[in-house]
Amino acid sequence: MFTVFAQTSTHIAVSLPAWLDLASVAVGGISGALVAKERDLDPIGFVGLSMLCGLGGGLIRDMAMQVGSVYMLDNPYAIPATAAIGLAVFFFARMFEKVPNLLEWVDIISVGLFALGGTDKAIVHGLLPVSAILMGTLTGVGGGMLRDVFLGDVPRIFKPSNYYAVCALAGSTTYYALVKWIGIDKYIAAVALMAVTVGLRRWSLSHDATTPSSHDLTPVIKRAMGRHRK
Repeated sequence: MFTVFAQTSTHIAVSLPAWLDLASVAVGGISGALVAKERDLDPIGFVGLSMLCGLGGGLIRDMAMQVGSVYMLDNPYAIPATAAIGLAVFFFARMFEKVPNLLEWVDIISVGLFALGGTDKAIVHGLLPVSAILMGTLTGVGGGMLRDVFLGDVPRIFKPSNYYAVCALAGSTTYYALVKWIGIDKYIAAVALMAVTVGLRRWSLSHDATTPSSHDLTPVIKRAMGRHRK
């Protein structure tokens, strides 16, 4: 079923179906629980990381936008689902060892799903293009960022690494452009977002493409200015 939001008295926007939000929560919860398994945490750690990754991105989005509802508080299934997923991975960890590179796949799929939900909610409520893309990107990487902070790590999006936040940014931009500027059906745009997000991530892993570290351009500018003076 579709959810309808009134943006103004003359503009009605239709959001994507509610099950997509719950799907992103579930996939994000699995991602967090798999990280807890890697770190050999206790049941509280499994549930905590499942909740952070499954609910954190949406919470950041809803707090930043301050329009509509707070999904994790208003949906009766979101919090119980992430808690149940965390416990399921804890008690049946061996089942999740059979799929190679499962964490990598689940993690980037959750980024794509959350980027989709964040960008779409921003479109529904009429945010500016840059704001909508930012909401999609933050929603996509928010859960993983909170996970890293709670584990005492520098968030992955702040370190030179294979594309991650770049994938969320590219996917959100793709979705916004297709829906708002070209007028493509939201389901087709959603497939395009997932293809761009997951495809770019897999490409960066297979070709070992990474975001750059800091690079000082001062000497280059000084040389250019020196040549200009001559």
